[in-house]
Amino acid sequence: MDSQIREYVPVLLLALFATLFAAGTLIASKLFGYRSKRSKIKDTAYECGMLPIGEGNTRMSVKFYLVAMLFILFDIEVVFLYPWAVVYREMLGSEATRNLIFFSMVSFLGILFVGYIYALKKRAFDWKQ
Repeated sequence: MDSQIREYVPVLLLALFATLFAAGTLIASKLFGYRSKRSKIKDTAYECGMLPIGEGNTRMSVKFYLVAMLFILFDIEVVFLYPWAVVYREMLGSEATRNLIFFSMVSFLGILFVGYIYALKKRAFDWKQ
């Protein structure tokens, strides 16, 4: 039991050091930091040189979330496709393995292609609307 606790000592020391460093930095900033007079103009939000007018949190279009989900979908496709290509080259030795890995990726790409066609039919990629 002692050996298991001894394994966590470096982690606990690191957490303690990080906490002390963060607290020390904040306290030093408060003690030694430059204090200036605050005004209403200095306390207003700075937004690219423009005055902030209107509501801060506007409603986003559903189209934004749809495009984000489609991006994630096709990003995951690439994440799976690259390692598959590397492993496929190594698995060319046996025909059973080669066919299994090839048709599993073809079915994966087929399902994604059906989803892509569905998104095209629903005009998910049309930015004008």
